[in-house]
Amino acid sequence: MNETPTRRRLGRGLSALLGDDGRDFQELENTKSPRELPVEQLQPGEFQPRVRFDDEELSALVESVRAKGILQPILVRRDPVQADVYEIIAGERRWRAAQRAQLHTVPVIIRELTDQEALEIALIENIQRSDLSAIEEALGYQRLIGEFTHTQDALSKVVGKSRSHVANALRLLTLPAEVRTMVDKGELTAGHARALVGREDALTLAREISSSGLTVRDIEARVSNGLPKARKLKNLARRKSADTLALERDVSDAIGLKVAIDLKGGEHSGRGKLSIDFKSLDQLDDVLRRLNQTTNSKGMPDALKTATLSFNS
Repeated sequence: MNETPTRRRLGRGLSALLGDDGRDFQELENTKSPRELPVEQLQPGEFQPRVRFDDEELSALVESVRAKGILQPILVRRDPVQADVYEIIAGERRWRAAQRAQLHTVPVIIRELTDQEALEIALIENIQRSDLSAIEEALGYQRLIGEFTHTQDALSKVVGKSRSHVANALRLLTLPAEVRTMVDKGELTAGHARALVGREDALTLAREISSSGLTVRDIEARVSNGLPKARKLKNLARRKSADTLALERDVSDAIGLKVAIDLKGGEHSGRGKLSIDFKSLDQLDDVLRRLNQTTNSKGMPDALKTATLSFNS
């Protein structure tokens, strides 16, 4: 059966959503002619998935903007009601930094986008830059599913993540509101939050993590200790070591795809195999882009650095 044009566009990331036949978002912005608009003609987008803007990171961006200006144009669409007003789709942080740096105009690219495309692009751009908290990412997924009838499978292809990554992110929204807020504020990691999903004592444990510094392994050990003895022994027999599972989790979080680490000759042999499960060439391309990222000031994602150091130690 031939695929429909819409189906073929899924999984190609921002280039597909923007209709640019194969070029990525960065290349698109560099090749389309931007125009300058007064900062007051721009307003935050209705579909911005980011809720919190880190003041320290924003201050660093302000200094960069003062020194070099806005290097990457802001993606906007025309406001359907207000004349000469433009809604920010991607680049709100740059716009905020420009205002703090007292710039009068900013470079923009104007596109005609539907609400669904606006949310998809805003979500993908933030995910690619690792700018979202785990809860913000999950809320973006939930909105695409709820408002635009995406299935988890179709959504995973649009954002370039595995279906299990999307499903696990959505499960975080079942946590108590106070726990979700702690994740947003950085008091809990996404790994902590996943270990608390489905726990009646999630809020109590979350507060203990925040005050006492419990690790994800500490929480997982408590969950394991709560299992019936026969089930616990069965799980332990089938389970990899906590160190190996932690490495798998860290790398999987960093790239958004299922990862398996198989060690040969025991935990301390120093030999083994790292497998990444991808379902399209676009997902593979995204992984390779992340691993070979050199121009980003953050370099290799922290989770990958941590996993690499742990694996080699």
